[in-house]
Amino acid sequence: MKKNSGFTLLELIIVLFLISLIMGMVGVFFANTLPSNKFNATVREIVASIRYARSLAQSSGENETITIDLDSKKYALLGRGEKPIPPGVNIKVVDPFSGDITTGQYQMLFPAFGGAEGGTIVLWDKKRVASISLDPVAGSVVAKTVAE
Repeated sequence: MKKNSGFTLLELIIVLFLISLIMGMVGVFFANTLPSNKFNATVREIVASIRYARSLAQSSGENETITIDLDSKKYALLGRGEKPIPPGVNIKVVDPFSGDITTGQYQMLFPAFGGAEGGTIVLWDKKRVASISLDPVAGSVVAKTVAE
């Protein structure tokens, strides 16, 4: 007798069940990593904006300013579009003279001929804290992230 080749209905149901189980686990995994990706992206974007403002000031010969609106959770290079800070990410500025600033607007000035004026930007969510600080002489940007 010749045996029929192929899969049985039971084998197909088991394979489909395993595939759906794996896909469900992958969805949960990516849903848990999404907030941390938003946090990391926000830190990188703020650092990039600061570096861009510094290089733009040096190349154009004009002062540039980054304004951080702590109330509406937005930041912008003066005269260019605003960028929002995602929900769940908190922000404050630690100014060397005024201390912690958590409300209002804060401006970081980048003079045309080097240096920078501004405090340390602190971002945090449920799991991590990041600080973005400026070297006032060289104008370089340093970002540090610490898990809580």
